[in-house]
Amino acid sequence: MNFKATGLPGAFVIEPECIEDERGFFARVYCEREFAAHGLSLRWVQCNVSYNRLRGTLRGMHFQAPPHEEDKLIRCTRGAIWDVIIDLRADSPAYKRHIGVELSAENRCMVYAPKGFAHGFLTLTDDSEVFYQMSAFYEAGAGRGYRYDDLAFGIDWPAPVVIISERDRSYPDFKG
Repeated sequence: MNFKATGLPGAFVIEPECIEDERGFFARVYCEREFAAHGLSLRWVQCNVSYNRLRGTLRGMHFQAPPHEEDKLIRCTRGAIWDVIIDLRADSPAYKRHIGVELSAENRCMVYAPKGFAHGFLTLTDDSEVFYQMSAFYEAGAGRGYRYDDLAFGIDWPAPVVIISERDRSYPDFKG
């Protein structure tokens, strides 16, 4: 795997190294040793799948409040998404900065978001599917978020938002 630093401390884009032959390819998408060598979470306690019917579906910007913060490993297993993470750690030199990266079934890249980050994505294709691994269990009372279009973050989404839940649309402004 190739771990590419993002400019946000502790966050990486991870590209699998595909070994190809006449059958297709084989690629490792998780290795405890390689993750440990980069100081990343080694314990995944929950995995989720998000299926999205239509292009232009936005989910985010989600995080869990202390003490339920979670590391996330995100990949798109069908279709394509624009994946965004925001550094919400007040003591970080990248505080309030974000990155966006295309994740797709074709490029097989993943994003690693450490504790203290908000996460969201916009689907770029119909019938997209996203697979998440988390280091902490979902705690409904700790679920939080900020609006995808909050000016405090200045996210430039690559396509119009067509579908968004009422919850995601009505998150508060960032006041940090």
